Amino acid sequence: MTRQLRQQSSTGIHHVMLRGINRQIMFETDDDYRKFIFILHDMVAPKDQFKRPLPPRCAIYAYCLMTNHVHLLIQEKDDKLPHIIRDIASRYAMYYNNRYEHYGHLFQDRYKSEPVNDAAYFLTLIRYIHQNPVAGGLSNDVESYKWTSWHEFIGDPKRVSFICSVPIVLKRFPLEDLREQVNTPLSKTLRVLEYDNRDRAATDDEVKAFLSANYGLTHPADLANYAKPRRDEILKAAKLYGASIRQLSRLTSIGYYIIQKA
Repeated sequence: MTRQLRQQSSTGIHHVMLRGINRQIMFETDDDYRKFIFILHDMVAPKDQFKRPLPPRCAIYAYCLMTNHVHLLIQEKDDKLPHIIRDIASRYAMYYNNRYEHYGHLFQDRYKSEPVNDAAYFLTLIRYIHQNPVAGGLSNDVESYKWTSWHEFIGDPKRVSFICSVPIVLKRFPLEDLREQVNTPLSKTLRVLEYDNRDRAATDDEVKAFLSANYGLTHPADLANYAKPRRDEILKAAKLYGASIRQLSRLTSIGYYIIQKA
C-alpha cells in the first residue's frame, strides 16, 4: 500500500506529532525532557561549529511533551519539515539509546502532521496542545504540567527554555484572552489529528490491575519467577498497555535492561 502524500500548508505551519514505537515511553526522567527541549532550541537557534549563530531552521509556536509522544506547532523556514523532524527524532533517539542502552527504533516510523492554514485553527491548536496533559490525566490544570510551552507564554523563568515565537502569537492573541481560551476545555467532539493510543503512562494501580486481570498476577513481583518466554511476553504486553520500564522494574523487581529487551 502506498503512503498518502502529506498535505501542504499555505502558511508553512504544521501540527506535528511524534510517537514512541509501540507506545514506548520516551521520557523516563526530567533530564530526558530537558534534552528534547534542548534539541528543539537548536532548531530555532542553530549555531555553526564555531558557535556563531545561523538562520533558524524553523519557528515553534507551541509544544507539549507527553510520556510517549510529542506535539509541536511548527513552521518551516529555509529548511523543509521532513528534514527538521528527521533531525529532531534522530538526535533524541541517539541520546536515548546511548543513555539507556536501547537497541532498535525509538520512534514510530512516520510522524503525523497536518497543515494549519488559518488563524482560527492555529488558536485551536494552541489550546489543544497546552490542554493535552489535562485531557490525558497527567495534570489537573494547564499551568501545573512542566513540559509544555505554556510556561513561556506566562513568563515563568524557573521552568522554561525560551524557544517559542511567543511575541508573534501574543500580537494576534493578547495573553489574558489567550489564558482564558487555554484554560477553557475544548469540546471532546473536536476533531484534531491525534494518535489512537492513550495519552499518558499507566499508574501503578492500573498496571497492577492489568497484570491481575489478564495474567492472574496478584503480586507483580511474582513475575520474576516466571520462565523467560512467558515473562517477556507479559512484560511486552504491559509496555504496550502503557507501563514505563522503570515502573515495571520497581513493581516486579526485574532489572531495567531485562524489561527493556523484552
